[in-house]
Amino acid sequence: MKLFNTLASVIFYSIFFFSNAPIKANSKFYFSNTNELLIGWKIKKKSNLEIKANFKTIDALKKLKRIKRLKPYFKEAVGYVVFPNVGKVGIGIGGARGSGEVFEDHKVIGSATLTQLSVGFQLGAQAFSQIIFFQNKNDLNRFTEGNFEFDASASAALITEGANASADYSNGAAVFTFSKGGLMYEASIGGQKFTYDGY
Repeated sequence: MKLFNTLASVIFYSIFFFSNAPIKANSKFYFSNTNELLIGWKIKKKSNLEIKANFKTIDALKKLKRIKRLKPYFKEAVGYVVFPNVGKVGIGIGGARGSGEVFEDHKVIGSATLTQLSVGFQLGAQAFSQIIFFQNKNDLNRFTEGNFEFDASASAALITEGANASADYSNGAAVFTFSKGGLMYEASIGGQKFTYDGY
């Protein structure tokens, strides 16, 4: 009987306690990898300040920021998109694909995918990083709205170790690529198309 009374008391006080003072989860602990936090009993999305870029993007960005020639672009551009790894293969007909992330005011705002199909004299395979700087807000908006692609004659400035590359803004964008190895007899970015998915 004593055990029964003790259990009844525990249940009563537990119900009373939980109905008046619900337990709140520590907002510093993540329960999943889906950019959400558990706070109390409600799921709350992370704020823009809490969103972090992928480690591959961050690694590529650190390397690009160390290139002296690119410093003015990082300082003046309203935004940029970084593709840490783009794979390109071509034997007459070429194709390229890569994933990256978009930054505005140096804060990551979404992910992007690059695809390219080209026809012409080309032979080989290559892997490279690519960064696109946007001159003003309208140009960045064109990208995030899915209205951005390079025409057939577009080209990027190739950055090599120890060499300075320069690129002027063309149609609101300046593009640089950094070779990660491989050989390709065709360096055009013409025909690149992009998709964007905001965070």
